[in-house]
Amino acid sequence: MEKRKLGGKLEVSALGLGCMGMSDFYAGRDEEEAVRTVRRALELGVTFFDTADMYGVGRNEELVGRALKGRRQEAVIATKFGNVRSEDGKFLGINGRPEYVKSACEASLRRLGVDCIDLYYQHRVDPNTPIEETVGAMAELVSEGKVRYLGLSEAAPATIRRAHAVHPITALQTEYSLWSRDVEDEILPACRELGIGFVPYSPLGRGFLTGQIRRFEDLAEDDYRRNSPRFQGENFAKNLELVRRIEEIAQEKGCTPSQLALAWLLAQGDDIAPIPGTKRRTLLEENVRAAGVKLTKEETARIEEAAPKGAAVGTRYPEAGMKGVNL
Repeated sequence: MEKRKLGGKLEVSALGLGCMGMSDFYAGRDEEEAVRTVRRALELGVTFFDTADMYGVGRNEELVGRALKGRRQEAVIATKFGNVRSEDGKFLGINGRPEYVKSACEASLRRLGVDCIDLYYQHRVDPNTPIEETVGAMAELVSEGKVRYLGLSEAAPATIRRAHAVHPITALQTEYSLWSRDVEDEILPACRELGIGFVPYSPLGRGFLTGQIRRFEDLAEDDYRRNSPRFQGENFAKNLELVRRIEEIAQEKGCTPSQLALAWLLAQGDDIAPIPGTKRRTLLEENVRAAGVKLTKEETARIEEAAPKGAAVGTRYPEAGMKGVNL
């Protein structure tokens, strides 16, 4: 597995593993299979594991910590704070106040069973707390040895610049894929100007780009994607046309649509480290093989023609969720 450096310092595997679905939001969870998936990822050279305190209301951090127990030195653990949920899962808001940053970090350290978090993100920007105050508190965690590097998620260019002026930001995590390319306009260029690594989440369009979801009814009743505008009604049918174009190119290339989509992202720059999520070893192994799919300039151009900016129909999140991104 190729290695890449985020922010010029933090070395991670070119492809990471998003662990959210192992504990929350998607149907069909199996904790023991999830643990085996994390350990299989290590065997395949994946070193970059992404979780957050809100996933499963802490349960996902506990799962990741258990899976990596005894192999801590082989892994780069990234987790996030800021999205606050009650014990029953209800969303309570966004909190970036300094005192909360410190308490959230302590709780994550306990759940993960580690004494230091490799990459600590603010999951969403708190509009009611100046970013300078939030990052200032995060910087203190670095000084205390509880965190190695700092990150932001879904932050706008101006916010990234203000944060970076307080303490170096190592990585920005934002949705980026063949059906979410808006970051190419301002956000990705700002990161590159500042030397900040980029971590695309949902690089497979929440599974849509895999080609395995053909009907809305394929989603289980408790699958949160049923609430996503891109998975509903006419949007679903139009977005399926985009997937069919990707499938055609993938078939000619001799790979799966998932591998093609990930290979395209990896080809966007060596400062990019996508974190495709899965909870099963079979899909993990398929995704990892994407690192071996090399695209020519002609193939890349054809893919981008098939999935140009704005090709996907519908917003990334429902209206309430969109209010919390790119702040």
